[in-house]
Amino acid sequence: MGDILRAAFLVTMGDRIAIHPVNPQPRMIARAVDAVQRGALLVAPSDAGYLLLWAVDALKAEERVQRMRGLDSKHPFTLLCASLSEMGRLAKLDDAAFRIVKPLIPGPFTFILPVSSELPRRFKQAKRKVIGCRIPDSSVLLALIRDCGTPLLSTSIEFDEDSPDRQDPEDVADRVLRDVDLMLDAGECAAGPTSVVDLSGDVPCVVRQGAVPVVF
Repeated sequence: MGDILRAAFLVTMGDRIAIHPVNPQPRMIARAVDAVQRGALLVAPSDAGYLLLWAVDALKAEERVQRMRGLDSKHPFTLLCASLSEMGRLAKLDDAAFRIVKPLIPGPFTFILPVSSELPRRFKQAKRKVIGCRIPDSSVLLALIRDCGTPLLSTSIEFDEDSPDRQDPEDVADRVLRDVDLMLDAGECAAGPTSVVDLSGDVPCVVRQGAVPVVF
């Protein structure tokens, strides 16, 4: 289904629904899955603040994110995965990388990894050599990814320096609800950002220490 046809089926602009942070209601997850599959742009809680997320092939949603955050078309977004095996299909995990990743998942850590041959076609066309992946420690996100049956793209929500934190749903709603299709509100979540670990080279490198620091 094309983006124009998808748009006709999207949930009401700025819809906000409450969801349990630990035991997310299946009907709420199903509603979010339906929205994602129709090309919607969502806001959802994670283990590193609330995130913007969308389907890999939802190009219109991605363009909206680029406009919201002032990003160009080459900006790399993070792939949210539900399992290590799913991550391993998208990226190359050698033994050394596996030993680093395994004890840190699920958790607020983003791993930069060499791409695999099973990378979605649109990323292959962009000639990506590395990609950022993570497995969030969030019952809501994991349920959503699993029920979608595929990884989702995500990015953090940008606030001005003097604006509130990204973990408070009221602040998040004030900032982005008018620009998205659906918000899953699970109350206050853990603060971000994620720690970023580059495993694409010969030597592992911590690019950014986040709210939960990385120690090798």
